[in-house]
Amino acid sequence: MKITFLTFISVISLTIQSIFAQPGNPAVLKKELIYEQAPTPECHASTIAETPQGLVTAWFGGTHERHPDVGIWVSRQTASTWSTPVEVATGVQPDGKRLPCWNPVLFQRPGGELLLFYKVGPSPSTWWGLLKRSTDGGKTWSEAERLPDGILGPIKNKPVLLSSGVLLCPTSSEDHNWRVHFEQTSDWGKTWQKTAPINEGVTDGAIQPSILFHANGQLQALCRSQKSGFVLETWSKDNGKTWSALQKTSLPNPNSGTDAVTLKDGRQVLVYNPTSPVNGKSGPRTPLDVAISDDGKTWKTLAVLENEPGEYSYPAVIQTANGLVHVTYTWKRQRVRHVVLDPKKS
Repeated sequence: MKITFLTFISVISLTIQSIFAQPGNPAVLKKELIYEQAPTPECHASTIAETPQGLVTAWFGGTHERHPDVGIWVSRQTASTWSTPVEVATGVQPDGKRLPCWNPVLFQRPGGELLLFYKVGPSPSTWWGLLKRSTDGGKTWSEAERLPDGILGPIKNKPVLLSSGVLLCPTSSEDHNWRVHFEQTSDWGKTWQKTAPINEGVTDGAIQPSILFHANGQLQALCRSQKSGFVLETWSKDNGKTWSALQKTSLPNPNSGTDAVTLKDGRQVLVYNPTSPVNGKSGPRTPLDVAISDDGKTWKTLAVLENEPGEYSYPAVIQTANGLVHVTYTWKRQRVRHVVLDPKKS
């Protein structure tokens, strides 16, 4: 009876946070937890996409990161709430052995399927890429397709669709230092091409890029830095075929994931932890901020999403058809939080 009562109190507390924990910032329209009763002890690395049927989120969850029971979980937004999370992918192998899943990435194909990229393997240095497809907004999914050897798919952040019809995937590897590269598919994951790593990773280790569009036709990618203490950037003038050397931005980075999106009005939005490493080790993953920029170089704070002790990290950000910005992120490794912002109120 005591356990039931404590569970009840926990659910009530989380519900109150979801409804009333609204920052005093006019840009923040809504702040909620995707779920209140957690299906797994821990969760991480959420992703979000807009489908014709509504918003869909996914994340990996299990006993803890790297545990063999970690799978990919999905929740769909309904008229009034989010659906109960459902596990849609596991790392069960043909011989029955189970391996952990990692870093799902959702992408809604225009007029077509919802794509779910994810990784399976004992660790980031040994994992491989897989792809599932949904034709009903994330309700049901195809069997997993293993990506070709050497192709990982988008590693944490969403791919972008170029005007040529190429899906450009920001990705990286950790099997030989932390190195950034980019993968392309022009037939929605059936065939692939990839660039060579753009960095050697010894002194400029970086992973998990996100891609931004600029009016002059250039692409900019912002990356998680391993040691520099700052978000790193690289630029492409040829639609992602080649990229400049990584350079530091003015944005601090504690060795934690970020995500970014280009708005319809041409401005750039970045979600990140504005802290620095401590004594050469990863820094705190709080606070979690949203920054906005006219040119991808000079940034100002749009909103502070979290500033309490704890881990608030690994954001995903999109802009929906109505112009609003949606962010999901890890909330204390226990839940996934969803925030809606109006960028016009910046």
